Amino acid sequence: MAAPKKGDLSAAEREILQVIAAGDVQEVARLLGSKDVRVNCLDEYGMTPLMHAAYKGQADMCSLLLQHGADVNCNEHDYGYTALMFAGLSGKTDITSMMLDAGAETDLVNSVGRTAAQMAAFVGQHDCVTVINNFFSRARLEYYTRPQGLEREAKLPPKLAGPLHKIIMTSNLNPVKLVMLVRENPLLVDVGALEKCYHVMDLLCEQCVKQQDMNEVLAMKMHYISYVLQKCMAFLLDRDDKLDVLIKSLLKGRDGDGFPQYQEKFIRDCIRKFPYCEAALLQQLVRSIAPVEIGNDPTAFSVLTQALTGKMAFIDAEFCATCGERGAEKRCSLCKMVTYCGLMCQRLHWFTHKKICKGLQEKDAPRLRELNGKLHTPILASEDECLFG
Repeated sequence: MAAPKKGDLSAAEREILQVIAAGDVQEVARLLGSKDVRVNCLDEYGMTPLMHAAYKGQADMCSLLLQHGADVNCNEHDYGYTALMFAGLSGKTDITSMMLDAGAETDLVNSVGRTAAQMAAFVGQHDCVTVINNFFSRARLEYYTRPQGLEREAKLPPKLAGPLHKIIMTSNLNPVKLVMLVRENPLLVDVGALEKCYHVMDLLCEQCVKQQDMNEVLAMKMHYISYVLQKCMAFLLDRDDKLDVLIKSLLKGRDGDGFPQYQEKFIRDCIRKFPYCEAALLQQLVRSIAPVEIGNDPTAFSVLTQALTGKMAFIDAEFCATCGERGAEKRCSLCKMVTYCGLMCQRLHWFTHKKICKGLQEKDAPRLRELNGKLHTPILASEDECLFG
């Protein structure tokens, strides 16, 4: 079949673009079976069916088109837009991830010189920016699941590649969240498995520093994940079978204001132990954190997260007081001053929050009266439920 030309569409191809706009996945699947439909056909603007589906935010449609061989890096659009750019503009993080997993190139630019991440940032889709900037190819990790050279066995068992890749890909760097990701997977709650995983993270960190185009941001992220995994391993060796003690240590707030001192010291120590002292990013982090007294702003976590994922990710968002997940909408039913992403996180945090909850109520009594009358944010749990530590 001839290479597609802009606007050179068969009747079936015109129909498939209309059906994509309508969101009928089954009909698109039927049309893709027609010999008159090229999956990479171009409309008069140079847009492929995949670009249309990505811009419309239709994940199932995008998945179907990719299964039929859609070119994720087609760059025939009049203004140089790619499917990844359209995914970012749509604000759909699942579609953005799908394009990246399919091999979308992140450094392609459009006619005004902007990459997909820059286009998404321009229209305020900061979650998509974070997904793009934190992308790490699964294939790059799976390299370590095969013996190399004279090795008798691989550095990383294949069964650990998936769980470890999930941790690498997370944009939420809160140490509690990372420990929870380890805890939720039985394959990782094992000293031997964690040892192999952190060794691979150290190798990736070294690779990021020594490659031709040094990637200090990714190197620091790999080092940070390695540090968390090593801490998990240390607590498992101390018979913290479910990592509950580690999570509580990271969450425990000091008397008076509930500030998590151990978590702050943990992150500062991690940054301090980054093995490449000459890295500009390390020096920048140290300059930002070192003068700050523990308990004051900016915290080590906020500085590190801004450096690794970008400041824009912090705009107009509530974060879970336990795991740091963005978009937390549930509030403590008593003080209404802290937010959580769910009941599990609230219960994990209650052992330390209860020490300051009453003080927060008294301190902000006028504001609480106003909230009681006007607040539409869901309140998490009743007072009795809240007391279930």
